[in-house]
Amino acid sequence: MAEKTSEASMFRDREEAAEKLADALQRRRGSNPLVIAIPRGAVPMGAIVARRLGGALDVVLVRKLGARYDPELAIGAVDETGWTYVAPHARSVGATSAYIESQVARELATIRERRRRYTPDRGPLDPAGRVVIVVDDGLATGATMVAALHALRARGPREIVCAIPVASHEALSLVRAYADEVVCLETPDWFGAVGQAYRSFPQVSDEEVVEALGAASSPVREQSR
Repeated sequence: MAEKTSEASMFRDREEAAEKLADALQRRRGSNPLVIAIPRGAVPMGAIVARRLGGALDVVLVRKLGARYDPELAIGAVDETGWTYVAPHARSVGATSAYIESQVARELATIRERRRRYTPDRGPLDPAGRVVIVVDDGLATGATMVAALHALRARGPREIVCAIPVASHEALSLVRAYADEVVCLETPDWFGAVGQAYRSFPQVSDEEVVEALGAASSPVREQSR
């Protein structure tokens, strides 16, 4: 695992971070990897990694569960099947069972809508027997990545690699149990939010996600094999 610590913004933007991730993953080139991005921010990054490694691109649909009084604070996450990860600190920030259930229902509705929008003509690409590289733009709590890795593990990949430009030490400790390998470029001691690691960190739109998935030629080859 590649890790190092920095004291300042480490990446110009997601594109630079993706190129550096691709550099760190070069030994996977030639293995026909399936690069799975977590929408929305990581999808343009996943497209770069997939192109550089000669792999296919797809998305895994998982959603963060936000705290009652601080929606940006993840108290857990839910995947497309409804499997839910609840963080140990959830109860301490006021997340009751009823609140968690309501958040899960809301986020599952968002997941269903995104599946219809992102891949209207097909289901998820099959990861069975393949090297799967799961990309996100960073990990604060790691909750969303845990849900993503859990969802993919259930579908029988040969190996799962978690690939992120930046993460907190706590998040890395959490996701290691769910991945065969973790590639993380930066683990700053000052880490507070993912956006702090980037000088430019704009929102990624649904339209950009659809465009990136549509432009990726690998899924087309995948379906015709």
